[in-house]
Amino acid sequence: MALEFKKTTVVAHDLLGVEDAETLLEWLIKHPRGRVNLSACTHLHAANLQVLMAARPKISAWPKNGALADWLKAALTQ
Repeated sequence: MALEFKKTTVVAHDLLGVEDAETLLEWLIKHPRGRVNLSACTHLHAANLQVLMAARPKISAWPKNGALADWLKAALTQ
């Protein structure tokens, strides 16, 4: 599974596909102070980016892939 849910953090693994967006959104709605760990994320579908942009969760760890991290930081830290 691409998403691993912990008490206060959701951890994204590998590829986050379009099918993960609704699950991510539901978790973020239920955990408004929840954090997102993207360190193991290698790619995410634009639907997941839209969820992150709308929910504005705290990102506890950015992707290890520098290009992906830079792209997400530019989109999510404004």
